[in-house]
Amino acid sequence: MAEKIQKTENAAAVLKVFAVLESLADERRASLADIAQRAVTSKTTAHRLLQTMVDLGYVEQEPETEKYGLTLKLFGLGARSLRGQEDLLRICDREMGKLSRATGESINLGVLDDFDQRVAYIHKYDSIYSLSMQSTLGKRNPLHSTSLGKALLAFRSDEEIRERLARMELRKLAPRTITDPDALLENLMQTRARGYAEEIEESEAGVRCLATPVLDHVGKSVAAISVAFPLIRFDETRKPEYVRLLTDAGRAASEALGYNRHQTRADQTWA
Repeated sequence: MAEKIQKTENAAAVLKVFAVLESLADERRASLADIAQRAVTSKTTAHRLLQTMVDLGYVEQEPETEKYGLTLKLFGLGARSLRGQEDLLRICDREMGKLSRATGESINLGVLDDFDQRVAYIHKYDSIYSLSMQSTLGKRNPLHSTSLGKALLAFRSDEEIRERLARMELRKLAPRTITDPDALLENLMQTRARGYAEEIEESEAGVRCLATPVLDHVGKSVAAISVAFPLIRFDETRKPEYVRLLTDAGRAASEALGYNRHQTRADQTWA
């Protein structure tokens, strides 16, 4: 019983640490009171955690305002975790740059975050337009409502797709979010057949996105590249051009990672 209580207390402490970190990530600088409120903890607890983080070098405090902020040490920690994906980032960056120059729109690279069944944004090119979709590196969005998430899901095995759908909460996030598992499964099969995913106001009102997978040597999605448009600026007559540019980018990145579309598995029909 005592061991169980200790584990519960340890878990609660870890949750508070990350609540403080996430509150600081959302704000460049924040006061102790604001951090405690956002992290849903007492000022005493927040102060104790912050002082420890300051001692470790992950947080700094401004002498003049006494506000807290994250240091680059935490960024370095995240950058080290991506070292194993250096080839992926380098290869996709080349193709994303071409897409950015051709469309002028927001280009994003996402990977599957297995921990919470979301897509994590790891690289981007911002739009040249003032009216555009803004993404944040490190942000995680649901798989079911994003074109990136659907492109990632569609190019996994049928068994894995069904297992993931069974564990997903299909929450309605925007006017056209798919919340029916059967409808989502059908959408994923369409995505696989045509080689790209599409979402129109499924994740955010007024936004339309197209995404294509980046496949490894066995035809499994390891990332996805998307192009995002404000709905009012999407030119339907140019959709075939957008799709060609996008799928060409995904195919080139996949082949650079060792994918051979002539040796694809039966459940990976992209060609």
